[in-house]
Amino acid sequence: MNAAGKKVLIVGTESDDPFAIDVGAFCRQETDIADILSLKTFANSEFCPRFISNEKDTSDIGHKLRDTVVVMVSTGASRDSRNELAWRNLLIARGAKDNGAESVLLVEPDLFFSAQDRGPRPEHGKVDRERDVLDYKKFDGQPFTSFLYAQALALSGVDAVITVHNHSTSVQRLFKSEMPDGFMNLSPAEVFADYIRNSTVAPSLRSGKGLLMCAPDRGARSFVNQVHKELGVPNAGLLYIAKQRTDERSVASLVDDESPNSVEAIDGRDVIVFDDMVRTGGTIKECCRLIKEAGAGRVVFFVTHFYSSPEVRENLHNPVLDEIVTTNTIPCILNRDMQGRLRKKMTVLKIEKWISRYVLEFLGRSTEHLAPPLYTVDMSSKNPRWRGAN
Repeated sequence: MNAAGKKVLIVGTESDDPFAIDVGAFCRQETDIADILSLKTFANSEFCPRFISNEKDTSDIGHKLRDTVVVMVSTGASRDSRNELAWRNLLIARGAKDNGAESVLLVEPDLFFSAQDRGPRPEHGKVDRERDVLDYKKFDGQPFTSFLYAQALALSGVDAVITVHNHSTSVQRLFKSEMPDGFMNLSPAEVFADYIRNSTVAPSLRSGKGLLMCAPDRGARSFVNQVHKELGVPNAGLLYIAKQRTDERSVASLVDDESPNSVEAIDGRDVIVFDDMVRTGGTIKECCRLIKEAGAGRVVFFVTHFYSSPEVRENLHNPVLDEIVTTNTIPCILNRDMQGRLRKKMTVLKIEKWISRYVLEFLGRSTEHLAPPLYTVDMSSKNPRWRGAN
C-alpha cells in the first residue's frame, strides 16, 4: 500500500469506540471519528454507514474519498456481537471504495473468526501438522468461516489487514493470499518484555533468584522464546510445559522432557506463563497449579486476548495464580464488571499507541512523536501492586 501524498481517514465501526478514538489521536487525526462516518441504522434494522460530507456540496458525488486511505479500526464491543461487527466492516469498506477511496486498511487486533480456521476437507486450512481423522471430524458439518471472512473482506474493498498475535498459521496463510497489499500479524513480545523489565510484576528478576518464562503448551513456545529474546536478561530462564488432555474440557500438566529448565529450577523463582488467548482457563489453572506446587514465588499469567467468560473468571480466581497481565485487544476487559473478582489481580496494558506506530509505518508516516513507553497501564486499586510502581 503506497499512501505517500494521500489523505488518511481513521474511522471506527462504533462511533464511541475508545480504541479507535485513541488510534486516531495517536496518529494525529484532529477530526473525531464520529465526525467522519455516520453509523446509522434504518427503521427496518438495516445498517447503512455514510461518510459525512457537506450536504450542500453537489460536486464530485461518489468521489469524495478520492486519493484517500481509509483506516478502519474494528474491535470487540459489549453492545454488538462479533458477527454484527464483521458485517459492519464489510459495509464500511464498501462504502469507502464506492465513494472513491484509494485503499482500505483494516486494523482488527483480535481477528474475527480465527477459531474457525479449518474445515472438514483437506483443502480447508493448511496447518503445520498432519491433520488426522479426529481433526477433520471436529469441523464436520461446519463452514470454513475464516476463509469466507478473508474473501468477504477482500471483496468488500479491504486491501490490507493489521492484527495482533494471531495464533493460527492457517488464518495467516489465507489472509496473506487474499490481501493484495499485505497482512501484518503484530507480536506483543516487545510490549510484554518492556513491562516485565520496567515494573514490579516479577521481583525475583532483580533479587538474584532469576525469572522463569513458561510456555503452557507446545503452541506457545515460539512466542515465549520471542519475549525471552526481547527481555534480554541473563537470569531469565525458559520452562516448557506439556499438557495431556484427560477429556474434552480437562487437562493435566507436567514439565516437558524438552524443557530447558527442570521442575527443580522452579523453587523460589517467579514464573510468568504466556499464551495468546484464554477462553476457559482450564489449561492455565492446571499449569499454574503445577508451578505453584513446585515452590514458585509469584506466578503471573501474561495473555494477549482475554475473553472474560464466567468459566474463565471461575478458573482463574484461584490462589495458584497471583496476577494476570493482558492487553485491551478486547476492550471490554477494561470494565471492572467484566473483570469480576479477577480485578484484584488483573493488569491491562492499553496498546493503542503501540499499534498506531505500526499503522503510521505502514502508511509511510512519521512516528517520531510516539515516545516510549508505547502502552499505558490500567490497574484496579484492589490490585496489591497498585500503590507501588506498577
